Formats: sequence, C-alpha cells, structure tokens
Amino acid sequence: MRDTLSRLEMVIAERRGASSDSSYVASLFAKGREKIAQKVGEEATETVIASLSGDPAKLTAEAADLLFHLLVLLAEGGVSVDDVLAELDRRDGISGIAEKASRSE
Repeated sequence: MRDTLSRLEMVIAERRGASSDSSYVASLFAKGREKIAQKVGEEATETVIASLSGDPAKLTAEAADLLFHLLVLLAEGGVSVDDVLAELDRRDGISGIAEKASRSE
C-alpha cells in the first residue's frame, strides 16, 4: 500500500505544475485549497453513501477517489504520505480514547 500511495504522491507532485487544460491534478491545484478541501468532502460523502449501498465495488471506487483527493489536499498543505504514516505509527498501541483525549489538552 505504501508503494502505491508513494507513487501516486509523486504523480501528483509531477502534475501539479502542468497545464490545467491537460491535467486534472493541475486543475485542482489551480482552484486552490478551499476547492480541493470541498472535493475531499464530496468524495467522503460519496464514500459513505457507497458503504451504505452494500456494493463492495462502489465502495472500492469511491474510497479510491477519496484517497486520491486526500493526497492532493495533503500536497497542497505540504504534508507527505510519510508524515501521515509517521503519525499513525506514533499512535500505534495507544488507545483511541486516550489519543483523542490527549488532543483536547
């Protein structure tokens, strides 16, 4: 999984500076962070709806769209996949309840 996400992260970085006429990724960056974040929200909603449909193929497709758009948003924010994975590693072995409580301190 890490290889796939890393490859996709590299493709997003490469296409960021392309013409928005020829690259969907470039067109997302041209619209700015607010629109990219809005797109992540839309994809998250579509993923939830797909999960409720009971169709694994729909859920898979929507989850892929969500991950893709999330990677674009992370790139826009200067956050790498490795940054996110490091945070997940940091949380490994910590109760979800305890971890959430530590964020409110």
